[in-house]
Amino acid sequence: MSRTAPDPTDALRKPSPPPAQDEEARLRELGYQPVLARRMGGFGNFAISFSVISVLSGCMTLYGFGMGTGGPAVMLWGWVGVGLFVLCVGLALAEVTSAYPTSGALYYMADRLGGRRWGWYTGWLNLLGLLGAIAGIDYGAALFTGAFLNLQWGFEPTAGSTFLIFLAILLLHAVLNLFGVRLVSVLNSISVWWHLAGVAIIVGALAFIPDRHQSVDFVFTEFVNDTGWANPFYVAAIGLLLAQYTFSGYDASAHLSEETSNASVAASKGIVRAIWVSWLAGFALLAGLSFAIQDYTATQNSATGVPPAQIFLDALGTGGATALLLVVIVAQLFCGNAEVAAASRMVFAFSRDNALPGSAIWRKVSGRTQTPVPAVWLAVAVAAVLALPSLYSATAYGAVTAINVIGITPAYAIPIYLRLRAGKRFTPGPWSLGRWSKPIGWTAVVWVALVTVLFCLPQKSPVTVDTMNYAVIALAVVLVLASVWWYVARRSYGTPTAYGNAREEAEISEGII
Repeated sequence: MSRTAPDPTDALRKPSPPPAQDEEARLRELGYQPVLARRMGGFGNFAISFSVISVLSGCMTLYGFGMGTGGPAVMLWGWVGVGLFVLCVGLALAEVTSAYPTSGALYYMADRLGGRRWGWYTGWLNLLGLLGAIAGIDYGAALFTGAFLNLQWGFEPTAGSTFLIFLAILLLHAVLNLFGVRLVSVLNSISVWWHLAGVAIIVGALAFIPDRHQSVDFVFTEFVNDTGWANPFYVAAIGLLLAQYTFSGYDASAHLSEETSNASVAASKGIVRAIWVSWLAGFALLAGLSFAIQDYTATQNSATGVPPAQIFLDALGTGGATALLLVVIVAQLFCGNAEVAAASRMVFAFSRDNALPGSAIWRKVSGRTQTPVPAVWLAVAVAAVLALPSLYSATAYGAVTAINVIGITPAYAIPIYLRLRAGKRFTPGPWSLGRWSKPIGWTAVVWVALVTVLFCLPQKSPVTVDTMNYAVIALAVVLVLASVWWYVARRSYGTPTAYGNAREEAEISEGII
């Protein structure tokens, strides 16, 4: 027996969402019986997106990449420009989130606004991006942990030892997420202050302790090209990956909306606040690191394997470097934990609508903690598989981060585009851009189209097995698998029109363990 797919225009004609105190009723109106615990407040919702963006993860782990793909000039000015365009994406996405506050987030919005196939492919892209983000974040934390062990005890990081550290971090995040959303919310709230204080401490230490700093001219105009490509504009464009990778994951606020009070407003505000606060903090961090570089070449070729660790070491000595690395590592652990929460909710929601192989397993929710336990384990397991190439290729980490960007970024633009296409047929939620909706929305769509193409391009020349950008292959594989699975699951996949159908009630009850 299959679900009947709703006419997309029916959803567009729905009345405005009810008041904030009726979020559970709104969720039923959107088609789902509440089974997750709504224990997260507005600050906690902002905190999860801010934690996932994590300037102390993205900026730090890709700083070495940025040093060779444009250098300080591209890192600083790229951060400013990318941040502005990402804010447009976030604003436009926040508007659609306000109308459809569900754990499915992007794919549910696309399904409602454009139909089942739009939702299907959006969901698979979003899932690829979220799982790639877990791999990128936790592998970055493993790299920094290896650098810390190198400074503290002379440990020599290898590809194998780094991967074992990575697996241990994945296990830690899986276990933490099994305790329920309240613990996740508390950890994310702590994470916000840890990140802000951490950036202040790092920038302050690098500004006042070293005897020597780079000039303003160096930090804002020095261009470095170690890619092998001759065209400086191409190199600068590739260098934008640092900023674009960092500015991703803010859809976490939308994925946690079924666990957030006043989600129709709080989730939208959480997305936008997470972006602009990260924009300011990240600029300060990148500037602080760049001013404190003592020897550019030696920093790039650091024995620690992590250029920022060498900056700390040269500027502050072993003791100071060790302390700041701990600050960064803890921030990265907060970030990875938040990303596992977001990805597991996406797995849960996609399975709830029968989109994944084995959906009956992945949509189960713990009756004790109201957490999607199998979805948590699936998320970390797939992330581990995505990072396996790091055992064989030194450029694999860049490919993993690119997988995150080209998977999740198009998924952001699809519901925005469909909302623009819908025009007046779209009924906004309580958080709306008003007359700014079209200009901001189209700016977001054009930007996403540009960066999606950009990050499928090779990052090193000549292109070999070791230097190839495997992100485009991962994207192609996911799209092919999604297309094949569509013909298997298309009769059962679909978002419900309103909760209350007897079959849906039975499926939900079967998902409680």
